[in-house]
Amino acid sequence: MSHRANRVGEQMKKELSDIIGRKIKDPRIGFVTVTDVQVTGDLQQAKVFISVLGDDEQKENTLKGLAKAKGFIRTEIGHRIRLRKTPEIIFEWDESINYGNHIETLLHQLHTDDKPLEKNEEE
Repeated sequence: MSHRANRVGEQMKKELSDIIGRKIKDPRIGFVTVTDVQVTGDLQQAKVFISVLGDDEQKENTLKGLAKAKGFIRTEIGHRIRLRKTPEIIFEWDESINYGNHIETLLHQLHTDDKPLEKNEEE
């Protein structure tokens, strides 16, 4: 990815967080965190990685709400960031957070499984 695409991605991440948090009033959209934005080198597409607080139903509703608001979001981005053409926005789940939580749970389980052994060794 080019340096310019990285800069545009970072700027979009900041603006998208503001737009989703303050401008969109769709009740389906829950608490959304924009974790990353990857813009293609030609600045035609932007993958927006999001995480949502809540269960699977809340996540699906949020994705539907964001899909419905995509045109509005893209227009807002166009007004805020000066580009010849505003990138097409694609929303995707950020699986890295779930993966990180899973790893943390496994490490915690390993740690708690080791505790009884340490107590037995002392006795």
